[in-house]
Amino acid sequence: MGPSGVGKSSVAAELVARTGYAFVEGDDLHPEANHQKMAAGHPLTDDDRWPWLRRIASWIGAQESAGRDAVVTCSALKRSYRDLLRAGHPSVRFVHLLASPELRHRVTTRTGHFMPSSLLDSQLATLEPLQSDEPGVAVPTTGSPQQVAEDVLRLLKLGAASPRTPQPPQAGI
Repeated sequence: MGPSGVGKSSVAAELVARTGYAFVEGDDLHPEANHQKMAAGHPLTDDDRWPWLRRIASWIGAQESAGRDAVVTCSALKRSYRDLLRAGHPSVRFVHLLASPELRHRVTTRTGHFMPSSLLDSQLATLEPLQSDEPGVAVPTTGSPQQVAEDVLRLLKLGAASPRTPQPPQAGI
């Protein structure tokens, strides 16, 4: 979880490569109308987000039901969004990727992403940090995606398992 450009996709790719967990890019579950709205420079409202968050929660539930460990990227900026994602899903643990000082530069220089850098301020204003009673960890993103993934695995006490190694189901990011 975290604002656009914080490294959710890059860190998730590293986690999946190391663990073999199932993966979905949360942005891929947005309805097309949300993509168009953000691409036009308009921030999403809660009414825009709830159906998207329900789709992500449904995906998490399907992974749990199948006994698959999973990683899903999602901004999950508000506590209420995270509450919806973990409701009825005991495996969910969040990884709050903490923005580095380079975040603004990274967002303004990336290409090919539907979300313009002009929406970063609205995301940062909306962000409610992970609370101590929420399952998960906060991880600085000052290192490479490989280093951040290593920190995530260490802090969540997850080994880099092969896909054949049985482990309790986990979902998050």
